Amino acid sequence: MTWRDTIAKAGAYLQAKAVPDPQVAAELLAARLLKTGRGTLAAHFESEVPEKCLEAMRRGIKRLASGEPVQYVIGEWDFRHLTLKCDRRALIPRPETEELVTRVLKYLESRTNSGVPVVVDVGTGTGAIVLSLAQEFKGDAAFLGTDVSEDAIALAQENAAKCGLSDRVKFAVADGLDDFDEPECVDVIVSNPPYIESAVCDTLDPRVRDYEPRLALDGGVTGLDFYDRYLGDALNILKPGGAVFFEIGESQGAALAKLMADYGFADVKIEKDFAGHDRYASGVLA
Repeated sequence: MTWRDTIAKAGAYLQAKAVPDPQVAAELLAARLLKTGRGTLAAHFESEVPEKCLEAMRRGIKRLASGEPVQYVIGEWDFRHLTLKCDRRALIPRPETEELVTRVLKYLESRTNSGVPVVVDVGTGTGAIVLSLAQEFKGDAAFLGTDVSEDAIALAQENAAKCGLSDRVKFAVADGLDDFDEPECVDVIVSNPPYIESAVCDTLDPRVRDYEPRLALDGGVTGLDFYDRYLGDALNILKPGGAVFFEIGESQGAALAKLMADYGFADVKIEKDFAGHDRYASGVLA
């Protein structure tokens, strides 16, 4: 059986099982087995599929049909310029978060003659944010990713090694910002924290609810618990002129703007994603 036939049959089967974007999922699985990009998959269409690859396709299709996200099935996912290992130890990196990185980079690049910046990514998960910052910011900087989950930190360290960034980024198991004792030691705090209301978590798409870690989704009764906590800690550890950058839920913009202003942050911005939803909050400590 050729790859063309295999992919077509896989796509049809996944469509019958109501898997989102079934043809794309089938192509991604085939590309992973062929160790090629989806864009160059056509070059292999007329080749015969080895038996071991057919078996692997069957296993992957079964997992997809059961509801497991394609990112976990293929075991990796692209984020900005990086390809990251991706599994159930951490949330799947999403396109919206790529723009959070852009905003932090602009801030870092604007701070000339201000010494070597210290950047902390709280709740780092796969390490997507802090690894992208470390790869793309060309100046000297100290990058740290923290997470309360030991499993997530292990995954982030694996990704740092995979991307050749182990010497540039450090990771630590930590509960928020509690382990920072020295005042005014950090220039940037960035986080994509849990921000879904507790009551909403059980109503999420099963592919999110049943596979991605709830610890990284549940933001408490109002979804604002982690922002409140991190902003309070930021007052102690940020340098004057230091900044916080958050990804937020689309209905949380007004509440976050007020919360940040109440904590004394200036130049508070609530910015939208490409879909027109409030998605990013930032502010500077005067």
